[in-house]
Amino acid sequence: MPAAPVSASALPVPAARRFDLLAIGEPMMEFAEVTRGGERLYLPGHGGDTSNTIIAAARQGARCAYFTALGADAFGADFLRLWAAEGVDASRVITRGDASTGIYFITYGADGHQFSYWRKGSAASCMTPAEIPADLIAEARVLHVSGISQAISESCADAVFTAIAAAKKAGTVVSYDTNLRLKLWPIERARAVTHAAMAEADIALPGLDDAQILTCRQAPEEICDFYLGLGAKIVALTLGKNGTMVATPATRALVPAYPVEAVDASGAGDTFDGAFLAEWLKTGDPFAAASYANAAAALATLGHGAVRAAVESFRASRT
Repeated sequence: MPAAPVSASALPVPAARRFDLLAIGEPMMEFAEVTRGGERLYLPGHGGDTSNTIIAAARQGARCAYFTALGADAFGADFLRLWAAEGVDASRVITRGDASTGIYFITYGADGHQFSYWRKGSAASCMTPAEIPADLIAEARVLHVSGISQAISESCADAVFTAIAAAKKAGTVVSYDTNLRLKLWPIERARAVTHAAMAEADIALPGLDDAQILTCRQAPEEICDFYLGLGAKIVALTLGKNGTMVATPATRALVPAYPVEAVDASGAGDTFDGAFLAEWLKTGDPFAAASYANAAAALATLGHGAVRAAVESFRASRT
């Protein structure tokens, strides 16, 4: 399906700055369950929704930066090496000697993957509003944050609101993914905080399952209308294998997915976010950006790194 035209009321792409995209949140070391020779093992990796997003955007060619706090430990050092290898500026990341980098484990069963977290009191969860780098936010075209960034502690929730306020003052576009984790906070607080954040966001990036719980609405059209009503200029509601519904105040379209036999969907939504934002900054067209991001997310479920060349090759093979 061809992309819908960009309406006059769609969000203007911000002018060039030092960074295309800055994300704030909590990175976490990942240990994923595998079985080899009948023995269960946990292989190390890197996770955390906003870190995944910023890496996905960097792989599409965007100039990216990340802000967080890490423990003065081996896992924190590993993340600094990761971001350096991916071309993500982490020069403002805080290192704490009195807190650790968060970790989580992924186990697999009949109902899919399950997450077990060890993050209470983590370095990132101790972030405060006073630590938010307003000057760095002003150097970015887009600030990306998420519900998880606000769920890990009250001080982090306030820190994200401070970051959003700094972005609005600097003319930096705000992108927000609800990324609901009910293990982290009760639904009443999740609704209050994410709705308040979404009311200040320019680009809303919710997933269908989370949005249905948060908005108490079921139909994708109703969910898009809800977030547009809060003030978003662009809503990209991911629908899994059914694609993405993209809505602006004037235009709405369902952008088809790229069908694949998924191996592991972990992180696919984060890949979508990073690819969407990078492509929107390049083209100014949220519908074309969603099609591109659908392809990147599909590739991510196959275990591929989803760099731009791979995404473009994959899309060409499906047309």
